[in-house]
Amino acid sequence: MIVATRAELIATLSDLVAINSINPGLVAGAPGEGALALAIAERLRRTPGIEVELQEVEPGRPNVIATVRGGPGRTLLLNGHTDTVGVAGMDAPFTARIEGDRLYARGASDMKDGLTAMIHVLEAAARSGDFPGTLVGTFVLDEEYASIGTQAICDVIERWQPHGALVLEGTNLEMTVAHKGYFAAEIETRGRAVHGSDYAAGIDAICYMGRVLVELEQLGNDYLTREPHPMLGPSSIHASLISGGRELNSYPDRCTLQLEARTATGHSAEQVLAELQAMLDRLAAADPTFTGEVRLLFARDPLNVPLDAEIVRTVSAVVERERGRPPKHKGGSGWTDTALFTAVGVPAVLFGPHGEGAHSLDEWADLAVLEQFTRVLYSVAVEFCGGSA
Repeated sequence: MIVATRAELIATLSDLVAINSINPGLVAGAPGEGALALAIAERLRRTPGIEVELQEVEPGRPNVIATVRGGPGRTLLLNGHTDTVGVAGMDAPFTARIEGDRLYARGASDMKDGLTAMIHVLEAAARSGDFPGTLVGTFVLDEEYASIGTQAICDVIERWQPHGALVLEGTNLEMTVAHKGYFAAEIETRGRAVHGSDYAAGIDAICYMGRVLVELEQLGNDYLTREPHPMLGPSSIHASLISGGRELNSYPDRCTLQLEARTATGHSAEQVLAELQAMLDRLAAADPTFTGEVRLLFARDPLNVPLDAEIVRTVSAVVERERGRPPKHKGGSGWTDTALFTAVGVPAVLFGPHGEGAHSLDEWADLAVLEQFTRVLYSVAVEFCGGSA
């Protein structure tokens, strides 16, 4: 069946990019995703057979959950985020501009093209009258900042018990089946603040942090020598932000360092935290005056989906029929919402259309690929949901 014409896809994508959905966690005072969520919900409610609900995650910032209930087959969950980054420096960021096969606007490829495909696939599944299983579409807030939208879906995932999930970020119809985890921590060293002339009483917290930085560099080098993940390479760790001292003529009593690690599969956040604590313990053993502590700020697990998972095999088979070759199975270094689904036991991969310029001044979605992707996504949904539950 024809899922959507190019003209229909352009109209939907143009409508979506016209709504400012900048994440307020990134840009103070930004409107957030509420208006876009309401517009998506209103549209989907116009198609009989689509159940639509709003999941209020934060005031004025809901997820949209759309469900098509068909036959007794499997359940597939589709996921995409409604928020975008800021638009500073862009001209007419919310007006779609089409040049050849490209549609330019903020959010065009990150990721309102994926949302466009999801809307049309849900509508086609509802109109078909014989969809073989259950299709759940989740339009979530806050992927660009803290992923609280997808986390809210995963917190109640037992409602749907999906057999697989697709996160529709741009992959040019390839599949990302693995990516690194994300870990952030803060280390604080403490000294004694006195007048700068009182060298006998002063303890320099910044100099103590210098020792930490030397150890951290050695730990990072050690990570690079460990056996790498075949798709992701080794874990890595680095210093990101540092601050300390109160004034020029005093010894600093505190110094803080924020750091991040990108962890390959098999290297847990608990391990990284333990390695940092061991580093501070060594420094304290070498100098009893040394005082430092580490605090976990944030941690997300890596993604690692088996290549024989049913969702991987189904996508591979459909793409091969469409393109004449199977999709590449790729690894990525950046963290995505996909790992939240695997953390709750749902096999999930990144699979989406194509574009470039995410977070840049010239962001565009590839309309030819969006046409192809929408067609492929519908076939994947039918075939996956048509399997035995």
